[in-house]
Amino acid sequence: MDLITNMVTEKPVVIFSKSTCCMSHSIKSLILSFGASPTVYELDEMTNGQQIERELLQMGCQPSVPAVFIGQQFIGGPQSVTSLHIRNELAPLLL
Repeated sequence: MDLITNMVTEKPVVIFSKSTCCMSHSIKSLILSFGASPTVYELDEMTNGQQIERELLQMGCQPSVPAVFIGQQFIGGPQSVTSLHIRNELAPLLL
């Protein structure tokens, strides 16, 4: 998990994604719609993507992508992010 910790340090919003995942695309679009500029890691395009994916699974990400971190805190996957959005709690986190 040190790898993920290093990747999210000092970045306001980080999304671990796969370029072929429709849920990843939807979550990225949602976060971008708030004017955020997330750092996006496309695991299927990275040489160590499988290692990162294993670490995400060990952290409890089910499925492994999309995985969203805001302010270095793990927010969750698509269900968590969508729930925050529906409760109008996502925008304040992104500000």
